[in-house]
Amino acid sequence: MINIGIIGSTGYSGTELLRILSNHPDVNIYALVSKNFEGKNISDVYPHFTNLIDINCSILDTLEISQKCDLVFTALPHGVSLEVVAELINYGLKVIDLSGDYRYKSSDVYEEWYKINHTHKDLLSTAVYGLSELNRDEIRKGNLIANPGCYPTCSVLSLAPLVSANIIDTNSIIIDAVSGVSGAGRTSSLPFQFTECTENFRAYKVASHRHTSEIEQELSLLAKKPIVITFTPHLSPMKRGILVTAYASLTKNISSSELYDLYNEYYKNQFFIRIRSDGTYPQTKWVAGSNFVDISITLDTRTNRVVIVGAIDNLIKGAAGQAVQNMNIMCGFNETTALGLPGFYI
Repeated sequence: MINIGIIGSTGYSGTELLRILSNHPDVNIYALVSKNFEGKNISDVYPHFTNLIDINCSILDTLEISQKCDLVFTALPHGVSLEVVAELINYGLKVIDLSGDYRYKSSDVYEEWYKINHTHKDLLSTAVYGLSELNRDEIRKGNLIANPGCYPTCSVLSLAPLVSANIIDTNSIIIDAVSGVSGAGRTSSLPFQFTECTENFRAYKVASHRHTSEIEQELSLLAKKPIVITFTPHLSPMKRGILVTAYASLTKNISSSELYDLYNEYYKNQFFIRIRSDGTYPQTKWVAGSNFVDISITLDTRTNRVVIVGAIDNLIKGAAGQAVQNMNIMCGFNETTALGLPGFYI
């Protein structure tokens, strides 16, 4: 049994962390930190926790948390996490950070895309990129886990077998990705209000979304050479979910069945990755509320391209669920604990 804290507990990712961890047999939820709801019971902020969780939200006190907790999740905006994570690590805690502040190997890349001066560059060399299925051994030994972004999680897992096998032209990678509105966080900004989103579908941050650099970093590590991609995100009028469609040109002759076998072999024994049979394409409805990743592979013989479709829940596998999966790995728990449920579907 470990004591955990959630800093940023009333945002969407923090709330999903709390929902998942409330059903985890190996954790005791000690601290819920919320700047906006200090002193309020979490069940008053989110009534669906009534009769399940009776904890008052507190103001941030890293010293007090360090004296009571073994592991802390930081679900804070980028920039804010920088100092908080550094303090927690300095106190000797294990930390899983859901922001982008510690995902990068290079502070220069982070500063270019996030427009923030990285004040704890020394921690970048010790932070482990928490893509559970690819970095399990490093996560197991880590003290600071940088939980991946939602778009990168789906994009990298969708492309990893092809990049690792060196059978695609890495200069040809194009990713079109669609996210539900919750990906923007619990914000009141005009573009995310109901009347702006409903009955609408739009691209945004074309050729400039910061997750582009995160995807490029991880694919480059797999390929052992620099990779530059074209990435276009879209906003869909749904609450949650990410659908990625990725395209790449093949550099060798390969059949559909061989591609299917490649993915099944690469992800064998990976409980949360489900490879869909040829002709069956993932849907966000199939993964909503779950920690699963659904992937399909289609060979386009006419253009000599492979088309990969991947789907995740942006708040679960793209945030809170993967964070809990990483905690399970770090702490030696069964990796699927509190996560092995099907999605909502309806």
